[in-house]
Amino acid sequence: MLTKNKIQTNHDRSLFNSVSLIRSKAPLRLGFSGGGTDVSPYCDIHGGSVLNITINLFAHASIKPLNQNLIIFKSICHNLNEEIELCNEIPLNGNFKLAKATYNRIIKDFNINPPSFELTTKVDAPPGSGLGSSSTLVVAMVSAFSHWLNLPLSDYDIASLAFKIEREDCQMQGGKQDQYAATFGGVNFMEFSRDKVIVNPLRLKDTILQELNHNIVLFNLGQNRNSSTIIQKQANNSKSNIHTINALHCLKKDSIKMKNALITGDLNQVGNGLAQSWEFKKKLTSSITSPYIDDVYNTAVQNGAIGGKVSGAGGGGHIMFYCPENSKYKVIESLKKFKGSHQPMHFYSKGAQSWSIKN
Repeated sequence: MLTKNKIQTNHDRSLFNSVSLIRSKAPLRLGFSGGGTDVSPYCDIHGGSVLNITINLFAHASIKPLNQNLIIFKSICHNLNEEIELCNEIPLNGNFKLAKATYNRIIKDFNINPPSFELTTKVDAPPGSGLGSSSTLVVAMVSAFSHWLNLPLSDYDIASLAFKIEREDCQMQGGKQDQYAATFGGVNFMEFSRDKVIVNPLRLKDTILQELNHNIVLFNLGQNRNSSTIIQKQANNSKSNIHTINALHCLKKDSIKMKNALITGDLNQVGNGLAQSWEFKKKLTSSITSPYIDDVYNTAVQNGAIGGKVSGAGGGGHIMFYCPENSKYKVIESLKKFKGSHQPMHFYSKGAQSWSIKN
């Protein structure tokens, strides 16, 4: 990790007091194929690959510099506030665990004198949505701090730092794809190994993306879940359960097939790939699906969807379907009988962005 000389926040007014607000946003993502192969220990031993696309739902972070001896955290989604006296390290207890861990990392890794500020966050989807909301929020916060403090962070650095904050500092189970999707944005084929992540942006024809976007139906199942619990079971199974390991091998192969289908514009094969990936994903742990999810899936297929899968770890959150021609309208109508709701969305080509408002 790159480091800087200690920044004197109380005296360098040109850096810290010339702006009244720093904002950032990072996009959530849909996991099309390969999800689970980015989770240790599988990716450390066998290597993993994932295909994902970011969408126009975001995690937002705003930093307001203060001239007080305070740090203030605010969550719009949860209607929570917390004030803390200025310090070098905040205990990771109570609310705002991710925000506190982000602050701690920034202070420690870059040798910064603690600045006073108010951090306000909001995410367009709740935790457990299957869209990478928690990881994306960390990326947004790191991006905001990086912009404010002028930290020497590349996109890879931001994603890696966000991964360490969530997985190491907060001990939250999960893979690696969410942080990199949120940071880079767009359509990406990602490759994972023990110590390396490679993000391959796919340059697709606009007509292919437009048609794919038109034919994807995203449905909020109306029930969120604890992804850490599901991912921990998967990680345990991937150590010795041959059925889980073989399913992960198949998911990795499917991500390559789907990447090739996207590049060539074979969108019906994308739909078939979603169906096949869902069958393999259900073999990772018993908690990935449920009778309710199966009912939603079968209803969509009976009304025209070629295939679909739950986005993220499974067990709840959002499920997406590929609906060719104009079948999406019938699929959306058929799903109205369930407690969930259709989630309109568009693909989003940009990654994390940050900007400041001057005094």
